[in-house]
Amino acid sequence: MAEPAVTFKKNRSKRSQRTREAVVDAEIPAEAAEETREDSPSVLATKLKNKLKTRNKPKTTLSFGGDEEEGSGDVFKIKKSNLSRKIALSKPSLSSSNVVPSRYEPTLASQTNQAPTYSAAYLSELKAATPSSRPKIAEDQAFLQDDDIEMSQPSSIPEVVDLTGDVNEASIPSDASIQAAKQKRERLKAGQNGGDDFISLSLTKREDYSQGPHPDSRLVREEDELGDGADEYAEFTSAQDRIALGRKSRKAEAAKRREQMNEMIIDAEEHDEETMEWEQEQLRRGGHNVEIVSEKPQKATYKAAPIPTSTPIPTLSAAISRLSQSLTTLTTSHSQNTSSLTTLGEEEAQLEKRETELRGMIAKAEAKRSWFAAFREWVESVASFLDEKFPQLEKLEEEQLSLLQERYDMITQRRRNDDEDDLSLFLGSLPVAPQQEEQTDELGRVIPQANPEAARRDRQTARKSRRTRRRAQNSSQQQTEEGFSTDSSLPPSDASDYDIALQKLRTKGKDILSDVKAKDFKDPKLGLGKWFGEWREKFGDVYTGAWGGLGMISAWEFWTRLEMLGWSPLADSRTLDAYTWYLAIHDYSRPSQADGEEEPELGPDGDLVSGMISTAIIPKLCKIIERGGFDPFSSKDVRRLIDLVEEIEASVPRTELKFGLILKSVHHTFHAVVTNTESTLSTYLALNNPKFNPEAIPARRRFLTRQYKLLTNLLRWRKYAEDRYGVGLLATTIVERIMIPVAESGWEVGGEESLRKVVALLPGELAPRSLTLKLR
Repeated sequence: MAEPAVTFKKNRSKRSQRTREAVVDAEIPAEAAEETREDSPSVLATKLKNKLKTRNKPKTTLSFGGDEEEGSGDVFKIKKSNLSRKIALSKPSLSSSNVVPSRYEPTLASQTNQAPTYSAAYLSELKAATPSSRPKIAEDQAFLQDDDIEMSQPSSIPEVVDLTGDVNEASIPSDASIQAAKQKRERLKAGQNGGDDFISLSLTKREDYSQGPHPDSRLVREEDELGDGADEYAEFTSAQDRIALGRKSRKAEAAKRREQMNEMIIDAEEHDEETMEWEQEQLRRGGHNVEIVSEKPQKATYKAAPIPTSTPIPTLSAAISRLSQSLTTLTTSHSQNTSSLTTLGEEEAQLEKRETELRGMIAKAEAKRSWFAAFREWVESVASFLDEKFPQLEKLEEEQLSLLQERYDMITQRRRNDDEDDLSLFLGSLPVAPQQEEQTDELGRVIPQANPEAARRDRQTARKSRRTRRRAQNSSQQQTEEGFSTDSSLPPSDASDYDIALQKLRTKGKDILSDVKAKDFKDPKLGLGKWFGEWREKFGDVYTGAWGGLGMISAWEFWTRLEMLGWSPLADSRTLDAYTWYLAIHDYSRPSQADGEEEPELGPDGDLVSGMISTAIIPKLCKIIERGGFDPFSSKDVRRLIDLVEEIEASVPRTELKFGLILKSVHHTFHAVVTNTESTLSTYLALNNPKFNPEAIPARRRFLTRQYKLLTNLLRWRKYAEDRYGVGLLATTIVERIMIPVAESGWEVGGEESLRKVVALLPGELAPRSLTLKLR
């Protein structure tokens, strides 16, 4: 029965490169072939294993000196890397090569600090002993020097070599034995003549692997390899590392890295005494001077104590002088210390005083910070309040201006109709437009067409009734009132409607603060006056630098305009100082009053009343004048306007830009009236088709009287405002372009008389020279 197959196992450190399996015809000696026929592979493997165990170990040669005998104790082992071991294995043995003996090495000095010396005789002997070519190494000897024997080769072991014997005694097999061994191997592989005795050392067959496109070639393609460089050097290239995704795996990976780092630190800090000794010896052999410092303490030697020199006995005078000198030094030091203590005491007092001042400053700064924080919060609440209420107030003010504009338009239209009726009487009527087709509105009703004649008769009837009513009320001014009935007055029904609208407007103004419960928002004296007054009292420098008074005026403007809502400056006889805001700001501007003084002194802001008038009153007055609050034909409005402007001038100088806005608004109103009258008159003068009418003479007189009244009011305003914005030129325009053409159309029936009154009224610089010469 055949013996079981023997399997040789080897622990593989790393994957080797797979090559193609090829049958190599090894050269087998004849003796090995005979043993192969006689013994089985298991017997041969056992013999080889015993031979390897009983192999004599070579003596260990120290790198820095002498050899040690076997069994002399622990042998000093040098730690070397795998690369150094491979290099050592590739070197030929001393027994099979001609190596220069140690006696031909350069002679080293006995001490490490001496360099090697070479003589001529030594160099000649060394040259003669050195071989000229590299010695050859037998295959069996190279096989013995290899410690890592590949046991997994498919070929059988050709010969058992005695590793303990002399390598040079092995005989070279003959050609006949080699050919016989080859033939036997071929027969065994083919399964002929005893195929049961052939045991392959390979675990797989060649047919199990892919032979590739060239099965007979020994070259291996890169894609045919089982492994690659990444698998071979995975330990060094981190190819086997895995990325930790979970929390536990990341913690484990971090702990593993810390352990590796600690091991590397410990390895770096370790000092191997044997390695250090070997390194020192190598340095010594290399000729480097390495001084070894001995750490043994030197042996102490006995030294006798020195005998002191003799000193003389001190005398009394020397002791007294020495004491006096010491006393003087102590006195001086005491005085210096005393002065230093005094200085330190003064510095301490100053520091305490400075500390007190700094603490006071810190307390003031903290109080200031807390106060301004509260003030800022309050100001933000006021800003939110004004953002909500100001649009409501502006809407009501616009409603008031629309009421004034509607009232002025009604009066202006009535005056224009009166002028057209009078001009049509003494200059002729304008041509009537042709009759148009009837027009209907949305409900199908017929829209009545304008009938100038019928409308004129109705207006004349209404005018007569008003004159009769006015004469009945004041009969003494019957003659003077003729032509002066154009004052700012409305019919009773329109006047009552206007008064009702103003009353509703004031009611809406009161409703703005109906939902306000806080007193400091209802009364600005309790809110703005309190906070800004406290700011001025506590932090006057900051208040003055920040122009706190102007800031208060800007916030107080809302309550001022709310109180002045519905104000008719020319119909209301009250002055500005009768309002609540005027008195409150007047008192705020004068915080203290000295003893014996009737009028308190002004504060750092000056008179804030003028600021409020410039900010709120003047813009409101200008809008009222321009939107119909002032009637240039009304002598009452002109007198009231002059009084109001003089009152404003007491607070705002005439040179201020805001004051000039009032003068400009008044001049704009006069100019608009003159322009409208001139345009109306130019149309009738171009027609100039007078007809006999008994009412023509009174109509011309009424028209000239109205223009005379307008001129009188303009000259009265010029007397106050002077000749700013061309007031005198506007008066000359009324005389030359309106009154003279109308007067010349009826010079004998009242025209000359009217112009003589005009010349007497006009200043000398404004009277037209042509009119003056004509009247002479």
